Amino acid sequence: MNKKTILTPKTVEQLDKIKKVDILVGIPSYDNENTIGHVLKAVRLGLTKYFPKFKSIIVNSDCGSTDNTRKIVRNGTDDYKGLDTILIAHEMHPYMRSLHAPISEMVTSFRGAPGKGKAFRRIFQIAHELKVKAVVVVDSDLRSITPEWIQLLAGPILFKNFDYVAPLYTRHKYDGTITNSIIYPLARALYGKKIRQPIGGEFGFSAKILSQYMEKDIWDTDVAYYGIDIWMTSVALANGYKICQSFLGAKIHNPKNVATLPPMFKQVIGTILSLTEENHDKWKKIKGSKDLPTYGFQARVIPEEVPQNYNELFKRFFKGAEKRDFVWQEILKKENHQALEKIFQLSKKSFHFPSELWVKIIYDYIIFYHRFKHIFMEMSLPSVLESMIPLYFGFTASFVKETKNMNTQQAEEEIEKLCLEFERLKPYLVNNWDKRE
Repeated sequence: MNKKTILTPKTVEQLDKIKKVDILVGIPSYDNENTIGHVLKAVRLGLTKYFPKFKSIIVNSDCGSTDNTRKIVRNGTDDYKGLDTILIAHEMHPYMRSLHAPISEMVTSFRGAPGKGKAFRRIFQIAHELKVKAVVVVDSDLRSITPEWIQLLAGPILFKNFDYVAPLYTRHKYDGTITNSIIYPLARALYGKKIRQPIGGEFGFSAKILSQYMEKDIWDTDVAYYGIDIWMTSVALANGYKICQSFLGAKIHNPKNVATLPPMFKQVIGTILSLTEENHDKWKKIKGSKDLPTYGFQARVIPEEVPQNYNELFKRFFKGAEKRDFVWQEILKKENHQALEKIFQLSKKSFHFPSELWVKIIYDYIIFYHRFKHIFMEMSLPSVLESMIPLYFGFTASFVKETKNMNTQQAEEEIEKLCLEFERLKPYLVNNWDKRE
């Protein structure tokens, strides 16, 4: 990366003055005026309370917000004295109060199409220039973040020599449906690690893995948008970095209804398809999965309810089938397409999308991408990804229907069964990888 083209002259000037820090907390933002003030306060409290001896910086990388997000951030940098007063009643180590290093704050914004990955690119560059020991990134739409999150995401990097800290949350059974139905079980089956939230939004990572992130030129791909989280996690998984999880409690943010997620879906799935291809020599021999070291007190918390509309999902699945069936015939194995056709004949009341078929469909898409990646025209891959969305709606509809009367823990057990199905059927992916039909 060339910092002269990525960072503004004003930002470069600020970096030259700061020179070096120990901890950087990055907050990407885009129109988050209702939540970013709370996030910033929690981050400042966390750094001051848990890392008083470390030199820290908070970097807000804004994607061109049109609301008051940037104004709130700039105004908030003036209330440090008030923050210091609040800490008097809550400090863990009062005798260290006078020893804490000041926290620097930086706001960097850029023009162009908004993208989470683009915001991260500037955070990576700033962290690299400042030679940080640990980087923490948190979403700006959080309503449940606490100061302890900063301790739990940075602590394992600084004190336990981990390279990557993934979040572990208690989430409502219908929150994170892309993660639950595809990303978590697939990443777990491929790399053999039970990393429950591979695209959770909050992560900690070391200078060592930051160096590898800096080497990759992926900023003209889906990684520049919603693909950034799974890209970061996959790099950590595929390259043998030391990974752990930290339990952060319930994640309460501004969730999106599953029916409004097509752009995110395509960017995340497009990224994971390319990563599966890139790392095929690393995941093919892995069998089963192992637990990761986990930090934080796993208290029982009740997550905020996230509603899903079964009727709308069911409708979108069948409507998509009318438009995409010709694509499915090209991508899916004959027996899997035939099994899918039987589902089309089911009524809303008896609708069921078998897990085994769902897993084979995901693996069929991976195999199709592997075989035809070199001959994809520019518009072909988006069409392939678009064709997956109705299938995702269908499987999610089935999950919503079957877990309607289950609590969060019972629904989690169903997700565990799906993960085991991905692992059981991994030979289907491996054995068909090099076949030509």
